[in-house]
Amino acid sequence: MSDVDHQSTTTATPAPDPRRWRALAVLALVQFMIVVDNTIVNVALPSIRAEFNASTSSLTWVVNGYVLTAAGLLLLGGRLGDLFGRRRLFTIGTALFAVASLTAGAAMSLGMLVTGRFVQGVGEALAAPAALSLVALLFADERERARAFAIWGGIAGAGATLGVVLSGIITEFIDWRWIFFVNIPLALVPLLLIRRLVDEGRATGAPKRLDVPGAVLVTGGLVALVHTVVAAAGNGWGDPVVWAPLVAGVAALAAFVVIERRSAAPLVPPRFFTNGVRLSGNALSILLVSTTSAVFFLVILYMQDVLGYSPLIAGLAWVPFLAMFMPGLALSAKLVARLGVGITMAIGFAAAAAGLLLLSRIPADGSYVVDLLPAFLLISLGMGITNPALQNAVLYKVSGEDAGLGSGVAATVAQMGGALGVAVFATIAVREQSASTASPEAAATEGYRLALLVAGLVLVVGVLAAAWLAIRAPHVGRASSVDAPGEASTSDTASSTSDGDRVRSGATTESSGTRATPARP
Repeated sequence: MSDVDHQSTTTATPAPDPRRWRALAVLALVQFMIVVDNTIVNVALPSIRAEFNASTSSLTWVVNGYVLTAAGLLLLGGRLGDLFGRRRLFTIGTALFAVASLTAGAAMSLGMLVTGRFVQGVGEALAAPAALSLVALLFADERERARAFAIWGGIAGAGATLGVVLSGIITEFIDWRWIFFVNIPLALVPLLLIRRLVDEGRATGAPKRLDVPGAVLVTGGLVALVHTVVAAAGNGWGDPVVWAPLVAGVAALAAFVVIERRSAAPLVPPRFFTNGVRLSGNALSILLVSTTSAVFFLVILYMQDVLGYSPLIAGLAWVPFLAMFMPGLALSAKLVARLGVGITMAIGFAAAAAGLLLLSRIPADGSYVVDLLPAFLLISLGMGITNPALQNAVLYKVSGEDAGLGSGVAATVAQMGGALGVAVFATIAVREQSASTASPEAAATEGYRLALLVAGLVLVVGVLAAAWLAIRAPHVGRASSVDAPGEASTSDTASSTSDGDRVRSGATTESSGTRATPARP
């Protein structure tokens, strides 16, 4: 595995942007809004179904419409930011998200609500990669970058947990429509402030034309694959509604690879995927996101269907999860700076795996304090430790030309990993429940236990994969003035993996130095 260029480079390190921490706060606010919206709708679905007298199949589009659009367009959105300006795409995406939230909250029919959700997905696809790429370019110093990603991960974790809590509170005490209306003031703040805090952030060396055939193929292929995963949650994998889009998606992505290799201005330059650290980070992201998404989904069902919790109590039960997540983030920044991303991720995966394996022992008459809380604390600590290190890995040495692309790939992987996790682990649970001859509550518990056990074993694989990364690239992420022998400086994390591109905070710049040798597979 090659993680960096094999020849050292000499770069001029620019002074850090004095606005970078204020910019991070504004960019992270939109990330918080997006993550909250991803989870806040779930508890409100029964109320939405009652108001519109919707069938279960049509109701699923309130969730699936968003997932399909966001996951299918995130990679394209990231590349558009590279080509036409990351601040511009961030602003457009945030504004779209706010308008779509207003539409969804004011919906007079289920169709209007679903339309709002589709447009929200477009807004995320434009805003999220642009925001993350701007953060990556604003913080070039390794120690500051670790802190910035810890804050970013904390915002995301807080949003995911608070989404569940707020959904129960808003649905029970106010009205489900406010789960969408709360996005509007959250979006207005960055729209008013972003121009003062962040430069445009356009990739100066990239051609300003879009690879249209590549964009159509990769978007269509990703949408087809996400549709496959979503459909698999309610159908067998042998059903044509599942395997037909799977075949179409794989064919479209195969054609995309062929076109990109021949294109003079590819949407996704093939050299982008020659960096082993980024590839490993995205693979580990799939393992983490798929399992943690399944935990939220399965445990909320267990709380309500087996233990009889109300939506409000089921939401409040996740508050300790957030309380342990924050110390994990603080610890992660220190571990990354001292030990590197590989060892840090191995530690985080190990803690989360231990929590999941503990959770797989839940009984049908379970107690929150005895059977859920200890596992919650371990899983949340592991997630807090792992998330910032993962962000470091998936954006390792992205260039000024590819920062949006790297963010788009990472966001796409996370979206697809979440959908895949719910589909796969829910299928495991349902099949085990169907095969059981026990009482309904006991049968349901058996299904949840098996699914959580498999999820825990998946995270054990993540421990081994992260340890392997630590062995192959031990220096990645460490705050050190001395690089590993034969490696390029990691303090300039935004330096190019090829073509000698250089980046300063928020924008690209050419600097003196030796031309970098392209990374080898």
